[in-house]
Amino acid sequence: MSINMVDLTGSRDTVNKWMERFGVRFGVYKHGVFNEQLFPFDSVPRIISKKDWDYLERGLRQRVKALNLFLWDIYHDKKIIRDQVVPEEFVYSSKGYMPECEMVSPQGGVYAHIAGIDLVEGKNGQWYVLEDNLRIPSGASYPMIARTITRKVAPSLYASNAIADNRDYAVLLREMMDQMAADRGISVIFTPGRFNSAFFEHSYLAEKTGATLAYPGDLFIENDMVYYAGMYKEKTRVGCIYRRVSDEYMDPLTFEASSLLGIPGVMQAYKAGNVALVNGIGNGVADDKGIYYFVPKMVEYYLGEQSILQNAPTYLPYYEADRKYVLEHLNQLVIKDVSEAGGYGVVFGSALEADKLEELRQLVIDQPRRWIAQEVIDFKDLEILEGEELVWRKADLRAFVISGRETKVWRSGLTRFSRNPDSFVVNSSQGGGFKDTWVMTE
Repeated sequence: MSINMVDLTGSRDTVNKWMERFGVRFGVYKHGVFNEQLFPFDSVPRIISKKDWDYLERGLRQRVKALNLFLWDIYHDKKIIRDQVVPEEFVYSSKGYMPECEMVSPQGGVYAHIAGIDLVEGKNGQWYVLEDNLRIPSGASYPMIARTITRKVAPSLYASNAIADNRDYAVLLREMMDQMAADRGISVIFTPGRFNSAFFEHSYLAEKTGATLAYPGDLFIENDMVYYAGMYKEKTRVGCIYRRVSDEYMDPLTFEASSLLGIPGVMQAYKAGNVALVNGIGNGVADDKGIYYFVPKMVEYYLGEQSILQNAPTYLPYYEADRKYVLEHLNQLVIKDVSEAGGYGVVFGSALEADKLEELRQLVIDQPRRWIAQEVIDFKDLEILEGEELVWRKADLRAFVISGRETKVWRSGLTRFSRNPDSFVVNSSQGGGFKDTWVMTE
């Protein structure tokens, strides 16, 4: 492995300057105020061996296949509920379950076309899945553009190391969208607009895939078909919508009536099979933090296989035995609110004063479905450059899995790290940074 500190320090500073120039930012709404900021890049790459990647790839493909089968089942036959593998109330009480999607059959039976699976590597060398993101997972654009810029400013890093090329993400995405469009029309990336936290990604992926970037008001329905009317008000049939608008705002005639972001009538076009929605509506029922507990059981149920990837050791207070354990070990566990995302609603019991711990205990007793509890995984720290010094910080990996006719894993990913030496929370919305992920080919 050929890396030196001069290359790393110089490339970090240059890449961050270029990303600022290109507008590589993310935004966060906090207390009703939109704040936009840079997503800091660290030039020390995460390196994943070929052996480890082959294992991860097998496990990720298996997991996403099972999750897609679960989504089909939940909105159609409901066998997994009848066979009492997943409790009925866990499905129907989930905020992500959309009754409007009952018996809707998406193109090719695929719901989660783009899955962002968050993993950590324990200090024991074991990889654990922390979350399945199946609604609108974001983040692929950051390692894409960082690698592109780094190739220009420090080409020796790639010339002297056997690293998988990550520039094929746009090809994987385009191929999948074309398959889903099925010759019915163009593919569009549907953005809520400039003030969305991931707007940079929407525009960047549109450019790289050749898809049309569509804004609220650009798409309309006629005869249960979707059309695009852009700057010149031309009328073009749309076959696939890669949506970056949340489920509840996609169609004001079906969901949130006050939505100004959605496409009135798009659900009727979707139900009629005249347009593909990427990702499917209603996926939130499968990435509910409570449902996460059951994913290894889904793999066995639908595929007849043992799960390759393991969940973090997780307890459901919904079950009496788990609730008893959680209440007895509350000060040693991580407690997560199943309705929160982006690093919010995560509480480390060890960090709470006695009165707050008692408050949490009562919440778990009163609302057991609202919470999951996990053992604290002592996951690996990775080196980052702080100034010109190397320091160690917690980091995770978001792997991206693309499902069309086949399920494929992008040989890269978004490695996020905490800039706080005392924090396990790595989310960008919580002040984290990111680094490139080198998947080795030898």
